[in-house]
Amino acid sequence: MAEITDADVRHVAKLARLELSDEEVEHFRGQLGQILGYIDKLAEVDIAGVEPMAHVGDLHNAWRDDEPGPTLTVDEALDNAPQAEPPFFGVPKVLGEGPGA
Repeated sequence: MAEITDADVRHVAKLARLELSDEEVEHFRGQLGQILGYIDKLAEVDIAGVEPMAHVGDLHNAWRDDEPGPTLTVDEALDNAPQAEPPFFGVPKVLGEGPGA
């Protein structure tokens, strides 16, 4: 496994839109290295003949009929909204801003 560099950590942080101090970069560099080391160890396990699964529990979906029910009016839905531009919720712009945009 290749050594995790500060540049790798800063790249991941940029993708997550996080600003990290030098101390945090060093801390997360160690943690990312441990995670990738564990993944390498898992890659060594012989899984021949093991059937793939989505989860380890024996879970079955209990579906119900999709039937329309009572709904909120536009005014009721917007009553507690921090920002509203009826008939829409007002939200901050998230695309095209920030580092790397």
